[in-house]
Amino acid sequence: MKMKEQLLGLKAYDPGKSIEIVKKELGLTHIVNLASNENPFGCSEKVTESLRSFALHAHYPDSRAEDLREKLALKLKVNEDQLLFSSGLDEMIQIISRAFLSPETNVVMASFTFPQFRHHAVIENTEIREVPLIEGRHDLTGMQKAIDEHTSLVWICNPNNPTGTYVSERELRNFLLSVPQDTLVVMDEAYYEYVTAEDYPDTQALMEEFDNLLILRTFSKGYGLAAFRIGYAIGHNDVISKLDIGRLPFNTTRFSQLAACAAVSDDSFVSTSRERNAEGLQLFYEFCETYHIPYYRSQGNFVYIMPENTDHVFQMLLRSGYIVRPIRDGIRITVGHQEDNERLIGYLKEILVDFPAIKRTS
Repeated sequence: MKMKEQLLGLKAYDPGKSIEIVKKELGLTHIVNLASNENPFGCSEKVTESLRSFALHAHYPDSRAEDLREKLALKLKVNEDQLLFSSGLDEMIQIISRAFLSPETNVVMASFTFPQFRHHAVIENTEIREVPLIEGRHDLTGMQKAIDEHTSLVWICNPNNPTGTYVSERELRNFLLSVPQDTLVVMDEAYYEYVTAEDYPDTQALMEEFDNLLILRTFSKGYGLAAFRIGYAIGHNDVISKLDIGRLPFNTTRFSQLAACAAVSDDSFVSTSRERNAEGLQLFYEFCETYHIPYYRSQGNFVYIMPENTDHVFQMLLRSGYIVRPIRDGIRITVGHQEDNERLIGYLKEILVDFPAIKRTS
C-alpha cells in the first residue's frame, strides 16, 4: 500500500503503563498513577452538579460550542471569534501542523519538549529544527538563529513538558521582536493554571502587540477534566478562522462542553489545586536537595528529577505501586495527594540507599 513514508518510522503515542495493566502484571491491588500529569484533586463540584442534568440523545453536539465560547470569552476578555476548541490540545497540535507545515517549510522547537510537536511535523514531512535546552530551559537565542524565511511555525511549551521550566515575559517579548511576522509562534500553556512565577508572560497582552502569536490552553490539567478531552486556542480572528477550516466537525462532545462550562466558573477550585500543587512540589525540592539529586524547579503539576540509574528507580517504584514517567535521563513525577507524595519520597529514600544520587554535570 502507498502509505506516507514518514509514517513507517513513527510509533503511535505511548501513554505509559495503565493502572489496570500494572495490577495484572504485578498482582498489586493499590496502584497510584503519578505519570500522566492529571489533577489528583479531581474536578470542581460544579462539574459534577452540571452533569446530573445531562440528557442523552442522538443529536450532534454544538459544533461551535456556543455556550462555552460565550462563557470563556467573557472570562478571558476576548472576542468569541478569537477562540477555537479541540478534543484536547493533541488535536489542536494536529490542526496547526496540518495548516502550517509542508515539505517546503521548516518548524523550530526545543529538542526536549512535548513530543507531539515533532510527531506531527514528521507526518507533514517538514524540516524539523530542534534546539537543545539549556539547563532544562528553552534556548530562545538558539531558536531565533534557527529561524529563516522558510520557517512557518515555532513551538514553545511554557511551562515546558517534561522539565517544568518556563520562559519569562522579558525573554518572550524580546524573542517575538526578532521573529518574522509571517512565522507563527505557538505558546503551549497547558499548565497555565499551575504557574506561580511572577514574571511568567502575559501572553494575551502580548497578542495585542504581535499578530503572529497563538496561545494554547486546556481543561485537562488545572481544571481536572482530562477524561473529557477539551482544549482551546486563543488567537487573532484571521488565524483562528483559517485553523477552523481544518477542524473536524463536531470535534468536542456535548458532555465535554457542559463540563467545561461548569469548570470555567469555579476559580476557587483552580486556586486550591495550585496551592496544594505548590506544597507538593516543595516536598520534592527538599527531598532532592537533601539527597543531592539533580532536578528542575517546576511551574507545572510535575517535577523532573535525575537520579542515577533511572530505569532501576522506575521499576522499583512500580513494584511499590507508583507509576511515574521515565523520560531520557530522568523521571517525571506528577504531584499527587500529600500522602502519596510522602510515600513515594519514602520509597525513593529506600531505593537510593543502594543507588546513590549523582551530582548535576555542567
